[in-house]
Amino acid sequence: MDRRGDPGDRGRAADRLGALPPPTAGPQPVTLVQSGLTGAQVAERVAAGRTNRVPTRSSRSLGAIVRANVLTWFNGLIGSLFVIMLIVGPIQDALFGFVIIFNSLIGIVQEWRAKRTLDSLAIVGEARPRVRRDGAEVQVRTGDIVLDDVILLGPGEKIPVDGAVLESTALEVDESLLTGESDPVRKDVGDEALSGSFVVAGQGAMRAERVGADAHAAQLAAEAQEFTLVRSELRDGIAQIIKYLTYLLVPAGILQIIVQTAIAGGLRNGISRTVAGIVPMVPEGLVLLTSVAFAVGVVRLGRRNCLVQELPAIEGLARVDTVCLDKTGTLTEGGMRLAGIEPLAAEATEAQVREVLGALGALEERPNATMLAIIEACPAPVASWSAQTVAAFSSARKWSGATFADGRGTWLIGAPDILGAGTYAAERAERVGAGGLRVLLLANSPKELSAEGANSTADMDPRPIALITLEQRIRDDAAPTLAYFERQKVHLKVISGDNAVSVGAVAQTLGLPGAEHPVDAGGLTPGFADDFAAEIADNSVFGRVTPRQKQQMVLALQGRGRTVAMTGDGVNDVLALKNADIGIAMGAGSGAARAVAQIVLLDERFATLPSVVAEGRRVVGNIERVSNLFLVKSFESFLLVVLTGIGRLPYPFLPRHSTLIGALTIGIPSFFLALAPNLARARTGFVKRVLRFAIPAGLVNGVAAFVSYYLARLAPGASLPTEQTSAMITLFTASLAVLLLVARPYVWWKAVLVGTMAALFILVTALPLGRHFFQLQFGAWQQTVLSFAVAAVAAVVLEILWRWSRARDAETTRTEEITRTEEPAL
Repeated sequence: MDRRGDPGDRGRAADRLGALPPPTAGPQPVTLVQSGLTGAQVAERVAAGRTNRVPTRSSRSLGAIVRANVLTWFNGLIGSLFVIMLIVGPIQDALFGFVIIFNSLIGIVQEWRAKRTLDSLAIVGEARPRVRRDGAEVQVRTGDIVLDDVILLGPGEKIPVDGAVLESTALEVDESLLTGESDPVRKDVGDEALSGSFVVAGQGAMRAERVGADAHAAQLAAEAQEFTLVRSELRDGIAQIIKYLTYLLVPAGILQIIVQTAIAGGLRNGISRTVAGIVPMVPEGLVLLTSVAFAVGVVRLGRRNCLVQELPAIEGLARVDTVCLDKTGTLTEGGMRLAGIEPLAAEATEAQVREVLGALGALEERPNATMLAIIEACPAPVASWSAQTVAAFSSARKWSGATFADGRGTWLIGAPDILGAGTYAAERAERVGAGGLRVLLLANSPKELSAEGANSTADMDPRPIALITLEQRIRDDAAPTLAYFERQKVHLKVISGDNAVSVGAVAQTLGLPGAEHPVDAGGLTPGFADDFAAEIADNSVFGRVTPRQKQQMVLALQGRGRTVAMTGDGVNDVLALKNADIGIAMGAGSGAARAVAQIVLLDERFATLPSVVAEGRRVVGNIERVSNLFLVKSFESFLLVVLTGIGRLPYPFLPRHSTLIGALTIGIPSFFLALAPNLARARTGFVKRVLRFAIPAGLVNGVAAFVSYYLARLAPGASLPTEQTSAMITLFTASLAVLLLVARPYVWWKAVLVGTMAALFILVTALPLGRHFFQLQFGAWQQTVLSFAVAAVAAVVLEILWRWSRARDAETTRTEEITRTEEPAL
């Protein structure tokens, strides 16, 4: 229901309508539109709850975090077994339950830290709309907008609520986020403006008519910043693996229960050995570790002033092989300064040109970096310049201008190759721009701009008057950052709306390969033809790119199998940011750019990008690495259950044995390995790669443990404690071999980690207290040697399997690279 229709509000309707009548009621009272709401009216609406506040969803609540980490199917299963073991068995056999509790606490704490980081950064990066209250312009938080507020609109600003346009000066709005149509829509007084759209040109004001949950896109921004752990290939792959294991767990569990309770020598012992076979089959730590790795990634990036608005973006970063860069604000700093004025017309003097520039600059309520430099050098003229019609700057048109009264004519300023196409001015601008300067053309037109502001360049018949050159400061961190991406074999594409030669000059000074051959996008094959995709793939620097072309370039690269990240800060980057696999916006960029990006660099530092990409690779690469550890354990346990069930033998382990082996070869090492540096680019096919090694390796370990167990049973005077000790030695040693494979390449701390785990196992088995606690009993020394010999054979087979799986992975990667290179664009 519309909040303005609440019964309790009817008595105040006259006050509201009297202050700001709806656009359909006739002409607006200028003084009231200019003054906006009073402080008393704002307070009244806040008290009545007629604000734009909606429940925050930038991250999960503490309750949701606890539920997600505790109330899982596997936790329910293991928790039930934990309770049973507390009842029927000694505390040693219930250790696995305390491990699960400890792991869940770790997951809750880490995600809570990530939530706090995400929430604090979301506040820092939040756009603050401008409203008019008590006749003054003020900035407020989006949630503090109230019903009937007068909201001021300028280029790059996101429209926060639904309402009607009260003022319009060549106001153009992009509604592509709502309708999918990228062409800007002209907005005049009385037209509807919807939340979720953004201003691309001109200025204006609107009245808030639907706020909060009533707004058309009330959930858009909230969903964009939601802390989510879903919809990623990595997590979907793990869920798929768990589904497969569940299919194995049910029949194996039934077999284990039937056999062990029948032959293990009593109900308590049977239950203990049943639990010992079921618990290791559950890779509960893998799900936890994935959540922790993502959460730690958020915290690490947060420390670098990097806001992750969609958590799967961390994973997407690991897969990026192409980065498209906008020059302005990325390679160069946002600020510029006027370097010079070169009159082209005989009758034009520099003083006259400065006067015109000052008049054009005075019309800008919210000037961009280019106009700021002009305004700083060319103040508004003393003589009155009254504008009759204004054409705001448009990224698609690439010029702005105004028609002035009193015979001062029409003046345009913009791209030389657009306003001066085919003239000496365009040729001269290209030569000047080759040195890295930004060049604009001031032109005069014999025609007046239309009130609709829809004039094309051809309609205006512009006459070049002067070239204006601007100096751009290259970021100090740009060159090292580009060098990093080149070393990582990440393709770089500089895509800019500026002159191609100028863009190429800047890129060339930074050492970008291919920068010596810049491409003017105006000459590119239109659309998504194969030739267009080939031109984009084969070149590195593009100038005079329209917003639509930026989008097409991103889509063309994706059609060739590339994973594309797009950086930008302006309205002209929004379409490309939205369609890229990963959109990266600058914190001081337009609100529209920040709204559609998955990642926002709050400190504006281009040098943060390598850290962002490295963090993504670390998370995904390490999760894949440790997945092998968990899944090898699952498959080896499954095979042991099947073999002992078929042979009607007591299961060779108690829960305490599985807990000890799992903690020393999987649990503790996996937490360290999951947080280690990893620069390998992630690839698709996670499930296939992991199972290619984990299944055969798990079967090898299971067979090795069973063989050692069975041979120990054949020894004279064998007892169940000596038999299970032999099997435990073999399984621990084989599992340590898997850890050594997964930990490659070795560095000092990995050697210390593996050595420490081995030392702890030796300590436990050497101390009488450890042997008693874990019910270990060594047989003859020949039996122990035999256990190590079986483990050594398993280690050799594991090495062969590892090399085979790596070779298959490398072959698959080469095939994918060849296919991606040869396939035409979609």
